[in-house]
Amino acid sequence: MENLNQTSSNRFILLGLTNVPYLQAIYVLLFFIIYITTLSANSLLIIVVRINEQLQTPMYFFLSNLSIIDICFSSTIVPRIIINTLSQDRSVSLLDCALQMFFHLAVGGTECLILAVMAYDRYAAICQPLHYNTVMNKTFCICIATGSWTSASISAFIHVFFTFQLPYCLSHNLNHFFCEIPPMLRLSCRDTWPNELAMYITAGIIAMCSFFLTLTSYIHIISTILKIRSSEGRQKSFSTCASHLTVVSMFYGTILFMYMRPHSAYSDIDKIVSVVYSAVIPMLNPIIYSMRNKDVKGTIRKYISEKS
Repeated sequence: MENLNQTSSNRFILLGLTNVPYLQAIYVLLFFIIYITTLSANSLLIIVVRINEQLQTPMYFFLSNLSIIDICFSSTIVPRIIINTLSQDRSVSLLDCALQMFFHLAVGGTECLILAVMAYDRYAAICQPLHYNTVMNKTFCICIATGSWTSASISAFIHVFFTFQLPYCLSHNLNHFFCEIPPMLRLSCRDTWPNELAMYITAGIIAMCSFFLTLTSYIHIISTILKIRSSEGRQKSFSTCASHLTVVSMFYGTILFMYMRPHSAYSDIDKIVSVVYSAVIPMLNPIIYSMRNKDVKGTIRKYISEKS
């Protein structure tokens, strides 16, 4: 605990999730399991798509992108939680803090955009099947994925640059488990309204627009499903859409909750919200989107039987 008050002007102290020893042990075990599951499930999905030529489609191309994003997302945050919880020295340098913030914002923004593109891909496949191959051609898919990564990275760089132009003279004890913009703004002794405004605009453009595009796509998908005569077909389609919408709503909801409020409203609840979108959802995505898919499960069984 002595370390909490011993920091230079170029370091921050991450206060973490808790100082209660038995809770720390539970958190370390829990996040270790989450991280291993996230790496295993997403890596397995990437391998399955690579080895099965039948899965070389736009849907699985974007699913592979999502898996890469989730691995990066989780790797940016979860190891830091574990190390920070176990370590006596919870300080982090300005450079490490800036890098963590950049990668967190970049992959988070990319995931917002890729989820919206995936929803549009399903809309094109279900609602416009005759035009699907024309609309979702290889060039378009590569361009939209590249554009998502690039635009999110540029946005992240701008936010990080302006965040670290602020003077942090109130305190260097960051009440969070990683370097995130809302809790950091509370430490500045300068008016942070311009930074907050930029944050609201970015969250509005990237997260909210992506969410509405996703929601609109699924509304059209559901209206098309309702026209299916087979009750079994409708039930299967609704089950898939419901699981997708649940995860998407959780992700967009937690992002908007975190970044569309004034920094003065920040509380310990925000830590739980950050855990959900940065650790839990990257673990759930490959399970919800792919592990229930018969093509993915069939490829895994075939690969295991060939190796055994």
